[in-house]
Amino acid sequence: MLQTIYLTLFLLGTGLQYAQFIPFLIEHGLDVKLFVEQLFANQISSFFGIDVIVSVLVVLMFIAAEGTRLKMRYLWVYFVGALLGVAVGLPLFLLMRQRQLEAAAQLD
Repeated sequence: MLQTIYLTLFLLGTGLQYAQFIPFLIEHGLDVKLFVEQLFANQISSFFGIDVIVSVLVVLMFIAAEGTRLKMRYLWVYFVGALLGVAVGLPLFLLMRQRQLEAAAQLD
């Protein structure tokens, strides 16, 4: 059940956020200066931008700690996913973590 939820959230998080980002890329290319200007255009967008930046740092730390503890392979994939978006990396990591936990429980 949890695996289905994490997979659904991964697909939703990836699809919904890139539905907004890809048109920006098509229109402006990889204009980092414009991206940052628009991200911090006002207090509300700055609030969300800062929240996401801090969330990415927390998720990266969680992936490193939990992934190492569980001896998960390919942690770099989840790091890249988190850098592409918290809504990409976190549910993907949680999905694979859940698979690992369930596989370990079956061995016991």
